[in-house]
This record gives sequence, structure tokens and C-alpha cells, in this order.
Amino acid sequence: MKITIIGAGSLGFTKRFILDILSFPELREFTLALNDIDEGRLNLITKWANTLKKQENLKIEILSSTDRKDIMENSDYIINTIRVGGLEAFELDVSIPRKYGVHQAVGDTVGPGGVFYALRTIPVLLEICEDIRKLCPEAWFLNYTNPMAMNTWAMIKYGHKKVVGLCHSIQGTAWQLSNYIGVPYEEVYYWAAGINHMAWFLEFKRNGKDLYPLLFEAMKDPEIFKKDPVRFEIMKHFGYFVSESSFHMAEYVPYFNKRKELIDKFNTHGWIYLDVCKNAYDPATEKLKRESEGKEKIEISRSNEYCSYIINALQKGDIFRFNGSVLNEGIIENLPYGCCVEVPCYAEKGNIRPARVGYLPPQCAALNKLNINVQELAVEAAVKRKKSLVYQAISLDPLTSAVLSLEEIKNMVDEMFEKEKEYLPDFNE
Repeated sequence: MKITIIGAGSLGFTKRFILDILSFPELREFTLALNDIDEGRLNLITKWANTLKKQENLKIEILSSTDRKDIMENSDYIINTIRVGGLEAFELDVSIPRKYGVHQAVGDTVGPGGVFYALRTIPVLLEICEDIRKLCPEAWFLNYTNPMAMNTWAMIKYGHKKVVGLCHSIQGTAWQLSNYIGVPYEEVYYWAAGINHMAWFLEFKRNGKDLYPLLFEAMKDPEIFKKDPVRFEIMKHFGYFVSESSFHMAEYVPYFNKRKELIDKFNTHGWIYLDVCKNAYDPATEKLKRESEGKEKIEISRSNEYCSYIINALQKGDIFRFNGSVLNEGIIENLPYGCCVEVPCYAEKGNIRPARVGYLPPQCAALNKLNINVQELAVEAAVKRKKSLVYQAISLDPLTSAVLSLEEIKNMVDEMFEKEKEYLPDFNE
């Protein structure tokens, strides 16, 4: 088995993936190929991996290169965590729209930030897909890079068929919901579907009993409500709990971030993800450095990230259910055919099989479609390099269109193109 991690300089993710995979005893003999364009971060994670190999006396081969083509050949699995443009471009994604009044706590999924993130990232992902076609055409591509829906949509449609998008928002939300109502997470059953960062908990049960009445009751407690105000407000008005955090969810709909009093009421000005990323002191990175130098033992454990479970299922045949982003080929009947949906999937020997969901509640599908409209145009814009499609995509964004006029949107987009041009391919009008 050969696993290649592209964007291995995402130190926390890469460390987690490696430890998760090694937590399966039967997966402990493989080739690990690490790639990142940041040589310093790549050297650090490579040193850490070699320290772990020595500590555990592992039978793994470790390859490392800043050129992915040097190490991709014959890969069985490719895990992707790249951030094209780094934090410099990400800061522009957030700061320029904020100047115009479009407030994004994260800015990596839809909206102006998500669209420009896709414009930078999709061309690179399609180049990787071309390398896969030449070097490892049967590899499974496990994508963690946002904007998840746009990236996965573009890759499957235009690049490589064996792609699945992975996120931790569904299992993370299920854990949160369990805490809100005082039910052990291990005892809940859930069935969630929709689109990435806006999937709906269609069922949430314990021993066959519907737990939604307990959620609606818990919501009445002001202390619980303020922990997740946007999502509880959405549940109150639309009937279902959604899979992404309140700060994030406020970016995807037109109801919360359009006026100061609403931003203050629902506390959506907090947790600016860019500030988290820019924090100079990262305890996790400092710990990794100590571990790489042998000053601290590396503890092998398994997280709830899907990646290792999927690889184990594909290799060994242990069926594993997870929520993944795939193309909608009749999976959700009241979302557009061919869009990217996040649905329950089954990983099994050599295959990933999405489950058929049927129809979403119409109000949930309607909210999803608002974002799908943006995603579809942004994917085509990134592939065809057309500015007109970018203007149209961002003009259809629910939050942006609630705040700005069409002329203001064009001015904002023009400024983003100008300020981000060094990170973007050439675009035609």
C-alpha cells in the first residue's frame, strides 16, 4: 500500500492522518510519500515521521519531495490538504469583502472568499488529477481542501472519477447535539445529507427514539441557545439542525450577517478563522517539534476523522459508513443532478458506494440550492477562466446579495481580482 499526502506541511492534519492509519495494526506496512511546496514544513513533518518510525520500529518506507511527481507513482491513496495562496491570499478573501460590508467569519466555502479560494485551487487540483492519470490512475483521492463542494465537483467532472470529499462537521455536530441534550454520543444514531457545511440531520435517534423533541426543548434554555445561536435559529424556523458551526452557517444564508444588530445578536463577529490561522504560537506545532527531536514520546491513537477508516475498509473490506462529498447522480432527488452533495457513503473492499437519500425536506433543499447556484457557476468559472461567471456566482451568493447592489458586487470582485492576481491564473472577460 502506498499513501501520498499532498500538502503535508499542514502539520496537524498530516500528523493526525499518520497516527490514525497506524492505529490499525493491519495497515502498518506501507509506503508513505510526503509532499509540500514549503520545504521547511515538509522537512519538519518528514523528520517527525522518521522519528515515529524509529520509535515504533515500523516497517514503513518514507519518501519526501517538494515535487509531487517525484513520489506519486503507484500511489493507492492520495490525501489532499493544500491551501493555494497560503494565508496571504486567504486574508484578502476575507478583508476585501469585509470592507464592502460582507462579513465572513471563515470565508472558505461560498461567498466571495469561497469563490476566490476555488478560483485559485481548482486549477491546481486539476493539474494533480492530470498527474494521477499518468502516474497512479487507480488511486483514490481523499480531499480535505476547501471549498469542499466546488473542489470535489470540479475534480470528478473534469479530472478524476475516484474522488471523495471529507470533512469532520457531521460527526462533530452529532457530538455537540449529544451534549446539548445529555445523551452519550456512542448511543446516538444519525442520518445526515445535503451539501458540505450545510447537511441536515434528517434523523437523530437513540434506541430508535426520535431525539428532536429533546433538541427543541434544550433550545429554550438561553445558556444552550447561545452556544449555537444561528443553528438553533435555523432549526426553529426550518425544522432541522444543520452540520456547520454558527459562525460559519451565518455566511451561507441572508439572515444574520447583513446588519450590525443581527451580527451582535447572534454573535457572528467572533471566531475569525484567519486570526486563528495567523496565531504565531501554535502549541500543537511546538509539541510536534519536541516529538520529532525525541524529547517527547509520540502517542499513537485514533481520532474520529474518516480517512483511516476509509483506507482500512478499501484495503481490508471492513464496511465503514461515513458522510462524504460526491456527485449527485440521483442520490438526492430534489437537488440538481450532477451537483456535489454530502451524503452517507459506504467504504468497502475497493469501492466507495454512496447511499440513496431520496428527497430532502423541501425547505432544506431550497436552502441548499441557494449555495449550489454559486458553486455551479464558480466551478465553471475556475475551469473556463471567465470573469463574467465569477461576477454572476458572487451576485447569487445569499449573504452578498443581501448586503450589496450588483454594481457594488462588481466593484468588490474587481478589487479582489486586482489584489489577488499573483495567486490566480489568467482570466478572460
